[in-house]
Amino acid sequence: MKALIMTIICFCATETSFGQLKPVRYSDGDQALAGLVNTDAGEGAPGVLILPAWMGIDDEATQAAVQLSKEGYITFVADTYGEGNKPTTAAEAGQQAGKYKNDPEAYQRRIRLALEQLVKAGASPRRLAVIGYCFGGTGALEAARAGMEVQGVVSIHGNLGKGNRPDGPIKTKILVLHGAADPHVSPEEIANFRKEVEHAGADWQMIYYAAAKHAFTNPESSDFQPLAAQRSWKHLLVFLQEILK
Repeated sequence: MKALIMTIICFCATETSFGQLKPVRYSDGDQALAGLVNTDAGEGAPGVLILPAWMGIDDEATQAAVQLSKEGYITFVADTYGEGNKPTTAAEAGQQAGKYKNDPEAYQRRIRLALEQLVKAGASPRRLAVIGYCFGGTGALEAARAGMEVQGVVSIHGNLGKGNRPDGPIKTKILVLHGAADPHVSPEEIANFRKEVEHAGADWQMIYYAAAKHAFTNPESSDFQPLAAQRSWKHLLVFLQEILK
């Protein structure tokens, strides 16, 4: 119980998370981007890129960056949408995220640019991982589909589909952390994802959390489930330890 309480406090202590991250300005053509980095782990440490959920950079992404930095990782929170495009409502978020779901190459380009910033910040280019929440979890899988030079990706309550695109090679390791009661991911989508990764011969894992709905890791969501959040965080750390340390 004490560990569970500490986990909840850790994820809710958002007022300090931004203070432990430094802003990084970069760009995609004419679009200005503004990410956040923590380099406390030191030059040459393994790096973790964090892709935020559909509302853009939020407390969950920044707090994850801070906590992972304490585990010995250089962390970078990507700015997917760019300055001036951060949604303020769910409708706006759906519209923004939809652009990238319908244009996966544009999403992949934003992820590559963020990975470049992670390496520039000092992360070892041979020890990189991409994790993402919700829409960002979809992005983590896109990093694997695009063959990015990362050792592993983690999709945390993300959508799993890739539309009508053909299956392709997947060389990076994959971990999917999934709420068993998530209404936004259909059994058909899960089945198609399994076919995709199995056809690719990928090294993949998918962990279900009983009764957990969509945003089960986010304390600000009505879907928040503390026990599932605690377990999924531990599973994330084990996976990162395996592939990066």
